[in-house]
Parts: sequence; C-alpha cells; structure tokens
Amino acid sequence: MAQSLDPISAPSDEVPSKELMGSSIQPGKVLTLPYFPLFLILAGFSTLSGFFFGWNRAGQANASKNSVGQPESSLYSTARLPKVPGSWDAELQEIAGLPAQQQAERLLKFAMQDPEPSVDYIYKSLGVWRGHLEGSDSLFELVLEALESKDERVRTVALEIDLAANNLLKSPQSIKKLLRAIRSSPEARTLALWRLGELGNRGVEPRLVLSTLNRYAHDKNSQTRFWAVEGLAMLGTKASIEPLISILTQDPSANIRERAAVNLARSGMLTTDLRMSAVPQLLNFLDDDSLNDETHDLVSRTLEAITHAPLGDDTDAWRGWWAHHDRPEEPSHAISGLTQI
Repeated sequence: MAQSLDPISAPSDEVPSKELMGSSIQPGKVLTLPYFPLFLILAGFSTLSGFFFGWNRAGQANASKNSVGQPESSLYSTARLPKVPGSWDAELQEIAGLPAQQQAERLLKFAMQDPEPSVDYIYKSLGVWRGHLEGSDSLFELVLEALESKDERVRTVALEIDLAANNLLKSPQSIKKLLRAIRSSPEARTLALWRLGELGNRGVEPRLVLSTLNRYAHDKNSQTRFWAVEGLAMLGTKASIEPLISILTQDPSANIRERAAVNLARSGMLTTDLRMSAVPQLLNFLDDDSLNDETHDLVSRTLEAITHAPLGDDTDAWRGWWAHHDRPEEPSHAISGLTQI
C-alpha cells in the first residue's frame, strides 16, 4: 500500500498524502508547505509502522519561538543530570552522563524498545531537562515515532518531552500563549494547534481545547485543518472521536480524511478502548450511500486497523463480528495491505 511522497509546490495548500498503512522513507523528497520553510516526511517504520514530520531547522526554530516561546538554550548544554541507580544496565549509565538533549533522545529511543526502566527515569528528569532541551528535528521525529507505540506510557512521555522542549508548562497561561499564536497568522498556527491538543490531553482546559480544534478543523485552509486533526488526535479524549469520524467521512481533502483515519486507528493519544468505541459509528458508514468508494474503503481499513478483523467492506460480516466482540483480537496473521497496530 505504500506510495511515494512527491514534492508539493509552494502555491498549493494541499496536505501531503499519508497512507493509513504507512509509506517508505524516500531520502531527498522534500514537501514544501506554504507560509514558512516546513517540510513533512512520512515513513513506515520497519518495526513500529510509524511516521514522522521533519521541517527545515531554521524555519522550525523561528516558528517554535514565535508560537510557543521556546527558550534560547544550547543543543549541547553542559547541564548534567544525576546518575541512574547502580542496578541499571551499562547503557543507561552511559546515557545519564550525556547532555540533557541527548539524554532525552536516547531515553525516548530506549523507551520505544523497552519502557522499563526508562519511562520512570524520563518522568524524574523532565523538570531538570526543562530549559536545556530544544525542539530539534531529531527530537520531534522521535516524539512522533513514539506516538505510534502500542504502549500508552511511551506515548505519554513523548508528549511530556515535547512540552518540555517547547517550554510549555501545563497551565492556562500556556493555553493563552498558543491561542495567541493560532490567531496571529497561518505560519504560527500549525504546530500550535498540535500542542494545544497536547495540553488538553494533560488536563489543561480540555473543553476550550476541543472547541478551538473543532473550529479550525473546518477552516477553509487545508493546512490549518490538517493540524487541527493532529491536535484532536493529541487531545485523545472521548470527545475527540466524533470530530475525527466526521472529518474522515466529510472533509473535502482525501489526505486529511486519511489522516483522521490514521489517528483513529493507531496514532496520537487515543487509548485502545477509545479506538474501539469508534467502531459502532464507523459501522454505520460502511453502507452509507452518500460516501464515495474511496471513503468507504477508508472506513473499512480503519475498522480493520482498530480491530484486526480482516473483513474488508462486508457490512454484514462486520455487524456480526461486532455483535460478538467488544475487545480487539490479536491477529494470527498479517492482513494484506494493513499495518498492524
């Protein structure tokens, strides 16, 4: 199912296609988004079936400072964190002696392989790291890769690291800062919408976050809608489900519909139970005559990705399956064209 990612011309505001089932990294393919130097690269990771976004370092740094008030700190800060307990293995002992930026990146990589004991150490280190982290390309890519993890703890610490790297405290003041950025210009709006969802997930004014993301999810500009969808995925609450399903079935952009599907199926902060709660609503769209064939196919692939049931677009089979299942099954084999969760 993988497709190549072709460059997008600057005048276009269309969002690059994101395969529900992932796509291969293609070095040198740069997606030029309007407003500021930002490029988006999607990848199907061999073990995590993930994706990541990259962007021009200088452009990202300016955008981050304007939108989230990132502090000026050195990527190679000499700040050191306490050594880990002696019971930890040699690799973690080595990580403990690195600068904060490298600690965060190495520990997040380690957490994606094995959450124990790195997740706990990340939580203990967040306060010390603040002011010594930068929202660099490499860190952001790791954060987004971690957001594809099946382990909710890994996704949560990735979110926490991103907030710390962008100097966003979990407070109403941070919400106000992001709202000012969102209202100021399309350039500052993109990642601010995404991080607004992060704060809402952490319990900071989730209702205001939801209403703001819903409003921008219907903006005329497809880049704005795209990042509002990402924000809804980061919010990751029960209230996020209905807007994501609506976008999956109704947004005029096929790419944004597909992104909503990915976020419902495997990415972002939705829990497994919340993803399963979307199944009954998705079933209602399988035989909805108002939807085109492409959207019907997207609905069925989303159902397969959530449930691991290889039932395609057979509405009767799906309803029969749902009548006897209220928890996702572990797949006994890979479903053709599907990235397993």
